Amino acid sequence: MGRYRPPRPRSSPYITPEGWNRLNQELDWLWRVRRPEVTQAVSEAAAMGDRSENAEYIYGKKQLREIDSRIRYLSKRLDALTVVRDRPADPDRVFFGVWLDVEDEAGETARYRIVGADEIDPAAGWISVDSPFARAALGKAVDEEFTVPTPHGEVVYFILAVWQDPPMD
Repeated sequence: MGRYRPPRPRSSPYITPEGWNRLNQELDWLWRVRRPEVTQAVSEAAAMGDRSENAEYIYGKKQLREIDSRIRYLSKRLDALTVVRDRPADPDRVFFGVWLDVEDEAGETARYRIVGADEIDPAAGWISVDSPFARAALGKAVDEEFTVPTPHGEVVYFILAVWQDPPMD
């Protein structure tokens, strides 16, 4: 009996040009470099004889399935994504792809970039446009406040700065 997992909600189909390039490079690397390497290793392992007890063959086939799965996912996802290249008319407002500095009620500051769901990187401060934080911040301007619902209650943030390009500091 399998474990049922309900389908995940659809994420926004938006991505930055850098994110699209990164996914496209991963797809190219998997297809041109990684898959041929693993295919060669599986062929060599298969030539050794009994495949049912050949761990290298079994593991190689498993790797090929994972690579093929990722290639299928990336191919479909790249076709479905919309690259957002246009800059907003008002450079002081929070929109997709911008960097922003915020301050919370306790005086703690943080820097975030609002990106597509395929690009999130919490360590770098890249958050999904689908996150509650980004949804609350979108459309707000510098010196405005916005409220983010959290499991521990609502948190109010104040927008200190907004950049279109990576901030230099």
